[in-house]
Amino acid sequence: MTAPRIRRIVILGGGTAGWMTAAALSRALAGQGVAITLVESEAIGTIGVGEATIPTIHWFNQIIGLDEARFMAETKATVKLGIEFTGWTGAGSRYFHPFGTFGPAGDGAMFLHRLIRGRAEGDTAATEAYSLTAQIARAGRFARPVADRRSLLSTLGYAYHFDAGLYARHLRGLAERGGTQRIAGTVAQVTRHGDSGFVEALTLDDGRVVAGDLFIDCSGLRALLIGETLGVGYDDWSHWLPCDRAWAAPSAPEPRPTPFTRATAAEAGWRWRIPLQHRVGNGYVFASRFQDEEAARASLLAGMDGPATAEPRLIRFTPGLRRQAWRGNVVAIGLASGFLEPLESTSIHLIQSGIAKLLSLFPAADCSPLLARQFNRVFAQDMHDIRDFLILHYRATQGRTEPMWRERQTMAIPDTLAERLDHFRSSGRIVLTSDELFREASWFAVLDGQGERAGDYNPLIGAQSRDDTLAGLAAVRAEIARTAATLPPIGAGR
Repeated sequence: MTAPRIRRIVILGGGTAGWMTAAALSRALAGQGVAITLVESEAIGTIGVGEATIPTIHWFNQIIGLDEARFMAETKATVKLGIEFTGWTGAGSRYFHPFGTFGPAGDGAMFLHRLIRGRAEGDTAATEAYSLTAQIARAGRFARPVADRRSLLSTLGYAYHFDAGLYARHLRGLAERGGTQRIAGTVAQVTRHGDSGFVEALTLDDGRVVAGDLFIDCSGLRALLIGETLGVGYDDWSHWLPCDRAWAAPSAPEPRPTPFTRATAAEAGWRWRIPLQHRVGNGYVFASRFQDEEAARASLLAGMDGPATAEPRLIRFTPGLRRQAWRGNVVAIGLASGFLEPLESTSIHLIQSGIAKLLSLFPAADCSPLLARQFNRVFAQDMHDIRDFLILHYRATQGRTEPMWRERQTMAIPDTLAERLDHFRSSGRIVLTSDELFREASWFAVLDGQGERAGDYNPLIGAQSRDDTLAGLAAVRAEIARTAATLPPIGAGR
């Protein structure tokens, strides 16, 4: 017998997570008679530092029908081609994590083995020379990737820097035009069903009652429904990811915005620099065990390219994962489901990842525990995979002698990360599952950039001679350089 359908969805919390969820659900459920209500309260704070994204943002923007040109204009967005890491292997060091892939079109992960072999046989070219995305990022040029896998332009990737507050406002317009109702108010009481424990309604401080069949908790780090009401526990990952504070402050915009994010290792953490059309976003993520808040604030201001145009804002957090992001008829999206520092700009990705999984597993009114278990399993795997990638940045540092970094260099790491490192060190292989966010090119960029070296390469390329290997690499570099030189300069609003 067909289960009753969900007719009322309540989203608790606005901001980026809430309005992304509302925009997606209003689009997906259009014409089905489902009422979507978003309860937004000033009592639920927003972090608002997620101004840098990764290429998966295109998927979300497409499913909600977002027009790129209008979105970029309204959110003051700029193009992002990757992340430059400075100081992670000592003073003066830098490497680039480009979006897209390395090497020629169609060669994929096998090209990395050709590069590993070439280095063993005398190739000394910089890793960036083998990435078209890295080359155009350095040159301030841009082109969108193409679908034709025979074209070198198919190796490109790009995302955006944007103002997260303006993005939420833009999405709010889309959601409200799609039928979402917004209610301003603070939750005073949560009513639950006596037998099932399902949340039935939110009572606001002015007495209004907002009833629903499905509740989406976008209340940020407070996790008012999934944590405070349902009591779902939280796994603290600070023994692997030590930073638990961040200062954030804007500065004046660049005349020509840099098309990449910069992450600079500092004495007790790292600083971000994110160029938008109307400002540069700056921040310092740090570990309070190794540096007090006032010293960290001074470090942020001293490390900025120009004076702050507003007072720095402090954010406190605990890295980790909610043990269940879906329990009963409550699904946590965004920071209510867990927190990972924005070292690889994954905050907005994890919002859309939760939304995508909810759409795929969208329940009937009984909110089947089978669906909840599957959601929790696949979302937790996403978080664990990204966690390991972030831990790699800390574990593989060299040339830094500050206490926090010395501790990171010798810390015990998850078995899953240790096995990946063993594979790479022994055979040059980057062992991934098909569903992982960060693919071979991303892992290679960080492993290589932070000094990890492969002990061997795939035997399938062993028949090629040394001269042919080196000549092939030189031809790839030349093709990338020629193509990069033909692409147009990037503009502030491109």
